[in-house]
Amino acid sequence: MKRIINTVLILATMSSVTFTLNSCQDALDIVQPGQLEEKDVYTSVANLNDVLIGSVYGQLDTIDEIYFTAVFTDEVKPGNGSGGQEYDLHRFFLDPSTSVVNGGSVSTGSSDGIWLTHYRVINRINRLLEGAKNITPKTTAETAQYNNILAQARAIRAFCYVQLESYFSTDMKDPNALGVILLKDVPATDAKLPRATNKDVYDFIVSDLDYARGILTKTTGRKYYVDLVFVNALTARFNLYRGNTALAKQYAKDVIDNSSLSLTQATPITGTNLSVPLTEADGSPYQSGDYKFPTPTAKWNIAFYGGTTTTNGNGIVGGSFNPYRRMWADTDNGEVIFSLNRLALGAGGSIGSRWNTNGSLATGTPMWFLGRNLFNLVYDPASDKGDIRRYTYIDPTSVINNNYQSQGSLTDRLVIDKYPGKVGAAVRNDVKVFRLSEMYFILAEAEVAAGNLSQAQALIQQVRVARNYLGTATTPTYGTAQAAYADILKERRIELGLEGHRYIDLKRLATVSGVTMDRNAKDDIVTVSNLPNNSYKYTLPIPINETAGNPSIQQNPGY
Repeated sequence: MKRIINTVLILATMSSVTFTLNSCQDALDIVQPGQLEEKDVYTSVANLNDVLIGSVYGQLDTIDEIYFTAVFTDEVKPGNGSGGQEYDLHRFFLDPSTSVVNGGSVSTGSSDGIWLTHYRVINRINRLLEGAKNITPKTTAETAQYNNILAQARAIRAFCYVQLESYFSTDMKDPNALGVILLKDVPATDAKLPRATNKDVYDFIVSDLDYARGILTKTTGRKYYVDLVFVNALTARFNLYRGNTALAKQYAKDVIDNSSLSLTQATPITGTNLSVPLTEADGSPYQSGDYKFPTPTAKWNIAFYGGTTTTNGNGIVGGSFNPYRRMWADTDNGEVIFSLNRLALGAGGSIGSRWNTNGSLATGTPMWFLGRNLFNLVYDPASDKGDIRRYTYIDPTSVINNNYQSQGSLTDRLVIDKYPGKVGAAVRNDVKVFRLSEMYFILAEAEVAAGNLSQAQALIQQVRVARNYLGTATTPTYGTAQAAYADILKERRIELGLEGHRYIDLKRLATVSGVTMDRNAKDDIVTVSNLPNNSYKYTLPIPINETAGNPSIQQNPGY
């Protein structure tokens, strides 16, 4: 039984065909003519690596978390290109059949849902590990590659469990609270497993991370594959979420000190387009002109956003002179610790299409605009805050209506440009999973927990300095732990916006920070509300597809 399902899953990965199993139990046990046996699938270390790349990395995705978090919290507001898709989610209608939880159609296509996406990857990793037992490396080099493959797979499995726990456990700080289903190996096809406790899941996560840490080393270049830095970054995040701030501090500091990465800078703020040999009308070298506030020149837009015309400066060419912008256009790695590679033509979802149907510009049919209060944190019409994210996060074709409070949300068109697209793919960008700035936030939060408020303030100030092109970043002195947590949450909101953190951050920190979700009154075309702190909806429901077929599983409270 296990053999047949394993074969189907692997073949489905190695081809582009989607398999649907609608067979009865007896049919699963029939040996079909020409059936590919497990021993014929896992035959060599090279083949095992192909399975890792195609069946594991090729299926790993966090777009559902990013999209759900943005729409459900205070990161976005309806765009003028929307037909009303996911307005119910934006208005806090959430149940076990919700698409991003259970799978189904979303505004830009279909979603497998957070639950299934990660369990699919876990299932394939378990099958890879089982198949690896049939392979004996022939050389020292093959042995090293074999061990490296298993370490990467187990680290990714740990990541998937951390993601699932973050969204589906009611309280990650309670080891006895219900977690998620724990699949340690290949289950029987008729298995109906209950949820494990957080402690049981955590022990498994720690085992995978320790194994991976003992084998993997730090790599250089673009960060598309799991390495030691990924493992330590994940360990830092995981321990922060479960309340072990001492370990969170240890591993976040290790990443900061030993990753060979540094915070990506906001400067220079003036330069020329680096990828296109533009010239002036008289043939002289193109000059972008000086940066001007509050309205940069068309030439500056071309140079900063990396486009080629005054109406298409949205970065899809990737020629910006600015390092922070280049990181988001996937031209440079910058401070990225790990990202999901999204080639122009390749596997994985298109993150940009969740906000803009045809491209990140005003004519690209924006489904969602940037939320006004988030934008206000980096924008002031009367004075230049010097925050590079004011330009990186919205496209220059945006219509910034400073009278939005009296004229309505749809007149204030803040076109999301944090994911500006790539050459030949206007809505595809690498999905940043871990960045160095998050490690600074984790370390700062751990310092607050330890009573070291001045150290926490200094860490947040370092991030703000890196993001400020005027050298005017300021961070207030933290007089209390609550003030410190509130400021850390504020900076996480800005820096990690549209990266899938805000929902979990509000669940973890809103109450202790003395703040709430913070939508602007004009962030919808109906009366706007904010989800109260400690709402049961800060934990996702177990999908109906799971509860309908698995009577052993317990639903989360409130659903």
